[in-house]
Amino acid sequence: MNLFGWLVVLLLGGSGIAGSVKIINQGNEALVERLGKYSGKKLEPGLNFVIPFLDKVVYQETIREKVLDIPAQQCITRDNVSITVDAVVYWRIMNMEKAYYKVENLRLAMQNLVLTQIRSEMGKLELDQTFTARSEINEILLRELDEATDPWGVKVTRVELRDIIPSKAVQESMELQMSAERRKRAAILTSEGEREAAINSARGKAEAQVLDAEARQKAAILEAEAQQKAIVLKAQALRQEQVLKAQATSEALQIIAKTLKSDPNAHETLQFLLAQGYLEMGAIIGKSGSSKVMFMDPRTIPATIEGIRSIVGDSDEPNSNHLGG
Repeated sequence: MNLFGWLVVLLLGGSGIAGSVKIINQGNEALVERLGKYSGKKLEPGLNFVIPFLDKVVYQETIREKVLDIPAQQCITRDNVSITVDAVVYWRIMNMEKAYYKVENLRLAMQNLVLTQIRSEMGKLELDQTFTARSEINEILLRELDEATDPWGVKVTRVELRDIIPSKAVQESMELQMSAERRKRAAILTSEGEREAAINSARGKAEAQVLDAEARQKAAILEAEAQQKAIVLKAQALRQEQVLKAQATSEALQIIAKTLKSDPNAHETLQFLLAQGYLEMGAIIGKSGSSKVMFMDPRTIPATIEGIRSIVGDSDEPNSNHLGG
């Protein structure tokens, strides 16, 4: 064999050895076919060896989670409103064999499937529900897409609707509706504020009247109690005055009685004083226009003096007996 032949052998051997070594990056996997048929051999991350000219790497893809951007599309809601919806889908390959052999173009197939599911779900809802039930729609899409892509060896991990945009005419009508709703709410708030102010004012007046009535009632009670105390005090003072007068009268009668016993000439003096007092009392009564006049015979004065003497004498007898004893 000449030099040229050896060079050809070396080149073929070097290329065969180089083709038998396959390096797979971390996070990726590769499928190998032998003579055009998948033999179940899958290359893992790291250094791998294949048979040159017999084995061929037909598919290499990452098993990490990927993002599928769904373009905006026109949808019709249940109340016949045209809206534009776009979304984003997070997914990953769980079975490399199914992802390659069960579907021809996995990304295109998933994109069309997501678009179909979005149109279907939007057609079940009215316009207002599409804005308020976004999380529920995401959950429904996630569940349905995960079931639909399971034969392809794909796991859908998350679905998010990004923008739901109504048509321009619908937006204008919604703005008018929102403006009317704001005016309505403002009018309601204004009326409620006026009502609360009126209620507070009426309540304040009622409470003021109640407080005024309670104050007058307390004042009347205090005045009545003061009058009652004044009457009691006057009655006590009058009774005390009467007691003192009675005591003074008793003491005066005792003094008169003693004087009559000790001085026989005092009888005429006493009679003179009583007559004088009687005349002065008559003069005073005569000056009063509303008084009643009682007439007394001056000749009965001695009899009165004798009665006083007998009373005083009777009251002094026990004392005299006591002294004598």
